[in-house]
Amino acid sequence: MSDAAKAEILNRIRAAGPISAPAIPRDYRMGTTATRDEVIAEMEQALIDYTATVAHATGATLPQVIAEQLSDKTTVVIPPGLPQNWVDAIGADGREVRVDDPPLSKDTLDKTEAVVTGARAGVSLSGTIMLDSEPDQGRRAITLVPDCHVIVLAASSIYATVPEAVEVLSAHPERPTTWIAGPSATSDIELVRVDGVHGPRTLRVIIVDDAS
Repeated sequence: MSDAAKAEILNRIRAAGPISAPAIPRDYRMGTTATRDEVIAEMEQALIDYTATVAHATGATLPQVIAEQLSDKTTVVIPPGLPQNWVDAIGADGREVRVDDPPLSKDTLDKTEAVVTGARAGVSLSGTIMLDSEPDQGRRAITLVPDCHVIVLAASSIYATVPEAVEVLSAHPERPTTWIAGPSATSDIELVRVDGVHGPRTLRVIIVDDAS
């Protein structure tokens, strides 16, 4: 395109003057009329659709459920801020617990079978779980390298829509976030699914009824 043609286009745009933009509907920010039980059920179904494993626990049964989810693992990495009763359950049955403090090497993480973390929020509409690098979640590397990720997600932290969960994250915009939608998976040009390419091959989610 010649300079003259570019100038003509820009002159016509300027001559058109300002154009008022139509109002953008924000009704989606109002969330949903679904009940708490319906939101949790939708979250569970979305996770199952992603081939994740879902278990339920109460505050009292959580250590036992964590141990059950790790029954086939011998090495587990954890962030430094997990509650002690979680740590005790993770280390039960002779499992080696590797605390990421100081930060473990990538080689050590690669040779660790599982990681256990908490979570900041979940979105039932999309089955997404959000981590924001707090002490119970740790740095991003520990959630990407081990082959299995066990996430403890409070039922009260599950929201119906993305805007609701993002509002929670916006309280601390300085924190790096990781959004997880099921186990890591991709496919090649022939649509052959390959698991574990960009993160854990296996995702196990424990939904905790923290109202009990």
